[in-house]
Amino acid sequence: MTVERVVSLLPSATEIVAALGCGDRLVGRSHECDFPPGVERLPVCTRPRVDVFGTSAAIDEAMRGAVADALAVYEVLEGELRRLQPDTIVTQDQCEVRAVSLADVEACVAAWSGRPVKLVSLGARTIAGVRDDILAVAKALNVGNGGAALVAAIARRNDAIAAAAKTLKERPTVACIEWTAPLMAAGNWVPEMVAMAGGRDLFGEASAHAPALTWEALRAADPEVVIFMPCGFGLERTRAEAAALAQATPGWRDLAAVRAGRVYATDANSFFNRPGSRLAESLEIMAEILHPEAFDFGHQGSKGWAKVG
Repeated sequence: MTVERVVSLLPSATEIVAALGCGDRLVGRSHECDFPPGVERLPVCTRPRVDVFGTSAAIDEAMRGAVADALAVYEVLEGELRRLQPDTIVTQDQCEVRAVSLADVEACVAAWSGRPVKLVSLGARTIAGVRDDILAVAKALNVGNGGAALVAAIARRNDAIAAAAKTLKERPTVACIEWTAPLMAAGNWVPEMVAMAGGRDLFGEASAHAPALTWEALRAADPEVVIFMPCGFGLERTRAEAAALAQATPGWRDLAAVRAGRVYATDANSFFNRPGSRLAESLEIMAEILHPEAFDFGHQGSKGWAKVG
């Protein structure tokens, strides 16, 4: 029996495929796929059209420029995709800024002739949506039972945290920062995580994209906890962005969260920005940050989050 050839154009999709026990079917990946270890050896099938290694402000300016010129921020390497001859391509239609768009992938596939290629597009905006995406990938790869088992395992871990958090008396107010220049709050599944971990999200709305946020609104709300999770940034880059924002913002040190030493940086690139099989770890990190007296899963430090300042 011929082993199905899979190309994943999304980091979270690559993680899902591997978590389903189908990592050996992967023959190509996006330029951002870096987990689980070993996938970096796969051929790269996408590339950014802008420099994604600068500051938040520089990246935002470059992306706005690309959009103004009617260019996608990321592009599919059609020649490489054609060379790999995948049977299944996993992509997304949730955010055209964060990864290659479904339309771009469809355009590439349409250029092929005489060879059917299965497209699986992920578009989760909620925790339930992430579970649906996992099941969709499992169905496409004919491992439906494995998908159900993976979803059930994640649900059990999430439910255990939510149940424990409900017994806690304090529910701190929280601002989750997804971008610093311009300032934006985290949306989609993050507000759900805040609630499940025993907090009250002040700005995000479940299933909605990241809302714009002003310094005046942040100061007026005066959150008890501030969590930085810039899209695509690892822990050290996030710490640098948080420090730069604090230094450039008069009155930053007057915030309740700053005075209480409750400002945190996360490795959002590995966790909160990846709606996939590591959903449970993301919620564990949120729980550790909001209620360190009740939760300790070992994520603090280089593994996921750290205090800022």
